[in-house]
Amino acid sequence: MSAAGHPVLRWTTWLAVALLLLAAPFLIEALLGRAWVRIADVALLFIMLALGLNIVVGFAGLLDLGYIAFFAVGAYSYALLASPQLAMHWPFYVLLPLGAMVAAVFGILLGAPTLRLRGDYLAIVTLGFGEIIRVFLNNLNRPVNITNGPQGITLIDPLQLGGFSLAQTHSIAGLTFAPVHNYYFVFLACALLSIAMSLRLENSRIGRAWVAIRDDELAASAMGINTRNMKLLAFAMGATFGGVAGGLFASFQGFISPESFHLIDSIMVLCMVVLGGMGNVWGVVLGAVLLTALPEALRYVGPLQQRWFGEVFVDPSDLRMLLFGLALVLMMLFRPSGILPARRRSPVLPAAAEGKTHGAG
Repeated sequence: MSAAGHPVLRWTTWLAVALLLLAAPFLIEALLGRAWVRIADVALLFIMLALGLNIVVGFAGLLDLGYIAFFAVGAYSYALLASPQLAMHWPFYVLLPLGAMVAAVFGILLGAPTLRLRGDYLAIVTLGFGEIIRVFLNNLNRPVNITNGPQGITLIDPLQLGGFSLAQTHSIAGLTFAPVHNYYFVFLACALLSIAMSLRLENSRIGRAWVAIRDDELAASAMGINTRNMKLLAFAMGATFGGVAGGLFASFQGFISPESFHLIDSIMVLCMVVLGGMGNVWGVVLGAVLLTALPEALRYVGPLQQRWFGEVFVDPSDLRMLLFGLALVLMMLFRPSGILPARRRSPVLPAAAEGKTHGAG
């Protein structure tokens, strides 16, 4: 194929992918049912979460086990100001940026005391931070009821612009758009924006500084990189992604409680990053999709056992965790860098190496 044909092929491929993504909710509903469209919505939210955590863990090399706290901060920021809880109903285009900023502030508050910590010590501190946020939200119902404690917040306003509410069914051009379809397109736009931002960050000066800190913090500091500011920026940027995802989650569910933000959720998001490939944006996206869809697909194992053997020998929930753990063990043994490992830059440019060779000759 001629060189002029490559751009045409590339744009044709992107157009086909775009059309497939736009038609995906209707194809999924036709093949698997509407419940799987909702799972696709959740997968898009987890893509945003995993990309945010990838900034902290994959780019900057800072192990964070309390990342779900930023998800909770964004969700509660939206829920408190868009529900009868505080008798406020602010519009979503104000609440989503506000939730992102509040989450970023919490990211800085977490990062500031942990600048000198790495590895296991940092993991323990971030784990404690995540649990503190959950317990705090769980008990902030007295003496003044703010978060409604363990009962959670209900009747959260959906995303709405003018008279168009995503929580209602609409008919456009002969197509019926249920709420799960409406939210799918909004979540898809946010996920694509998150991917674009992550790719830009990865190839930017800031991204290269994060990678330098991850590989050797002492050498990065000696090269003139302000490691303190770069670490705080990584925490803030990662928390921003989580805050936006939390606000979208609150509007989508219409109800949130502290039970939605357990430690196991932080671990799941971290597993998405590790399984897909730390530092690789597309690998993280793949990991988020796999770990969202596969546990749901394994629910069908129970009915299959009933149909084939007349009884259920292994509970589907137990089997899900067994296969999940086995997959992680196998990944660590055979592909420790993930399904799609991040590309490592060569320390010497090919042109420079060639010049040195000619000079020596």
